[in-house]
Amino acid sequence: MSRVGRKPIEIPQQVTVEVKNGQVVVAGPKGSLSLKIRPEIEVSLKENQVIVSRRNNEQLSRSLHGLTRTLIANAIEGVSKGFRKTLKLVGTGYRVSLEGEELVLLVGFSHPVKIKPPEGIKFEVEGNDKIKVLGIDRALVGQIAAQIRDVRPPEPYKGKGIRYGDEDVKLKPGKAGKAGAAGMKEGAK
Repeated sequence: MSRVGRKPIEIPQQVTVEVKNGQVVVAGPKGSLSLKIRPEIEVSLKENQVIVSRRNNEQLSRSLHGLTRTLIANAIEGVSKGFRKTLKLVGTGYRVSLEGEELVLLVGFSHPVKIKPPEGIKFEVEGNDKIKVLGIDRALVGQIAAQIRDVRPPEPYKGKGIRYGDEDVKLKPGKAGKAGAAGMKEGAK
C-alpha cells in the first residue's frame, strides 16, 4: 500500500469536496477546482476527510494511488490558501512592471517582453525586480513561473537573468580562471 496514498486528507472548514461522475470538485474561498479521477482509483468522503484507495493491486493502480491523493491535497490547499512562486531579476537595467494585468519585462532585448496571465493566475510586482505569480492551481502557477524564467534564464558566467527567489546559480570561472589554473599545473612540473 502506498504510504502517501493511504493517508487521509483533512478538509478545512471553509472547503467543500464533492465526488461525482468520476470527478472530484473542490470549492473554497479562493475558487474551485475539479480533478478527473482514473477508474483504477476510488475516492470516498468520510466525515471531514477524503479517503483515496485503489480498486486492484496492479502496477498502474499502485502508481496512480499516491499521485491522486497528492493532487486532491494540492487542490484543497489551493482553494483555501493559494500558491505563490517568486521570481527575481538580476542584471543591470533589468526591470519589471505591470500594465493592467500584463507583466512587462525589460531584460536586455531590443523590445519589452509582455506576458499576459492565463485565467486563474495573477501577477504582483515588488519594487522593479521581484515578481510574484499567484493562483489556486499549483501546476499552473509553476508552469507560468517557468515560462517567465525561460524568457531570460540565468547565464552561468555573471548570473544575469530571471531566477526563482530561492535559486542559487553556480557561476563558472571565465577564461582567466581557466588559464590561471592551467598555468599552475604546467609550472608545477
